Amino acid sequence: MYDPQEQREQGQVLDPKYDANGLITAVASHFQTGELLMLAHMNADALAKTIATGEAWFWSRSRGRLWKKGESSGHVLRVREMRIDCDQDALWLIVDPAGPACHTGEPSCFYRRLEGNALVRV
Repeated sequence: MYDPQEQREQGQVLDPKYDANGLITAVASHFQTGELLMLAHMNADALAKTIATGEAWFWSRSRGRLWKKGESSGHVLRVREMRIDCDQDALWLIVDPAGPACHTGEPSCFYRRLEGNALVRV
């Protein structure tokens, strides 16, 4: 008997489980170092464009529009591999960055650690 949940969790068909806003969480890491570079969200269009172009596209919740990472800076993320978690509600992009991943100019968006309530650069 066909079980859609089992197919999503163990099958070989891409069937993303988008949230109520039509988004799925995506994290990007550096293909050489494994460093976590950024976290963003994708809708179905962003995922389709990423698959089609080999460059990372996301949905900007703040701007309310599709955007290509690096569209203004040139710091695109070239996707080397994409993985999806077991219940298909999160993506992992393994990328080759063409510059800093963070809009602040930092290599990673995760350039501060928490020490109590303080943020300390790493």
